[in-house]
Amino acid sequence: MKILISNSSSDPIYIQIMNQIRQSILNGELHAGDSLPSIRQLAKDLQVSVITTKRAYDELEKEKLIDSVVGKGCYVSGANKEFIREQRMKRLEEKMIEIIKESQELSMSQQELIDYMTLLFEEEQNR
Repeated sequence: MKILISNSSSDPIYIQIMNQIRQSILNGELHAGDSLPSIRQLAKDLQVSVITTKRAYDELEKEKLIDSVVGKGCYVSGANKEFIREQRMKRLEEKMIEIIKESQELSMSQQELIDYMTLLFEEEQNR
């Protein structure tokens, strides 16, 4: 797992960490049961405060994306598959809304958009 911190981002560092770990989980790069770096190790690797990494992990635990086991570390949660699916569906919906807006700017009809999506879907399945 690679986390990149941007000093030019308007997001606080803990949010950047949290978002990148969340994305890795939702994208399926991290799976249920996978261990995460310890809070101290991640802080050292990213050259940030332990408080910052702890806050990111705490927020992910509140979202039930990770579990913290005292003395053992933090792991990707396997208990909330429906939540993860729902989050991925929400991301898909946001992307689809962007596509709809873009197609409207191109003066595409709904049917043209559907036809285009169908074509791309079929091409993707044949890969």
